[in-house]
Amino acid sequence: MKSTLNALVLLTVAVGPAAVAQPLNPDDPQDGLTIARKIACSTVDGAPATFWWEGRAYSRRQGERDRLLFNVEGMNIRACVSHAHPERGSGYRMVSRELLIYRDPTTGEALSTWENPWSGEVVDVLHVANDPVNSASYEIDRSGSPYRWSGRITEGRWRQSITVPLFYPNPLASAYQAEVGGIYHATEMFNFLGDARELLDPQTETAGSSIGWVRMSDWLPWMKMAGREGVIYMHTAGLRLSSWDALPASMKAEIARHYPSYSEPPPLDDDRRNVTSWIYYKRVAEGEEPAPVRSAHD
Repeated sequence: MKSTLNALVLLTVAVGPAAVAQPLNPDDPQDGLTIARKIACSTVDGAPATFWWEGRAYSRRQGERDRLLFNVEGMNIRACVSHAHPERGSGYRMVSRELLIYRDPTTGEALSTWENPWSGEVVDVLHVANDPVNSASYEIDRSGSPYRWSGRITEGRWRQSITVPLFYPNPLASAYQAEVGGIYHATEMFNFLGDARELLDPQTETAGSSIGWVRMSDWLPWMKMAGREGVIYMHTAGLRLSSWDALPASMKAEIARHYPSYSEPPPLDDDRRNVTSWIYYKRVAEGEEPAPVRSAHD
């Protein structure tokens, strides 16, 4: 609390007596919502925002060294729209779609196949194409309490960490998961960091940020691990980009060839069910959705 108040005082002094607008107050529910919206997207309805990150994926198994499995590169394109909830008050909805591409650690090329180092089997790779990944935030949170921004401000910089433990019935398993297992178990960990002056300025529409994303989960279904003990974890870093055009050329080429809809967010009134990588895999496996056709050099 003290560091937040000190930051507000410093910002007020810095802008000078001629300034009219006061800095946003992170401890105020409405201001906190505005702050969260600036980080997530924009205070302007429909304005697109693009996030990008890259890193590596490793295995973790008892009794053996962690293995580098492949590199990963991801992007998310999104937009927000003001929305009022009948019970939770004013707020905003975010609509987005996201990609995660698995790349060869040596060449950087998007993988079409992958050799499982434990079984020796060569399997087809299915990259993540989750559309949509939507969410909403309101002045009253899900617990019934006033919204509170979870970040912190220190020495002119803001930071926010979000940990998302996941534990739910796996969409690829049977109806008897409580009896025989099959629960999907994962954790996603996000870090966002940026400049406090920009974030707390009520006249700015967005907040630039550096991002970190870590994911620890069960083996990916296309790896065909056949129940082997262990987990996969991914460690990445990235940025909120100035625009979609700032994506690396290789990612833009990937989108142009295989995921053309990922050049813009979903419609603002999108009410489809959210898609996870496991749901996407199931849709492709059951023929409900076509997978991109790739060659060994694609």
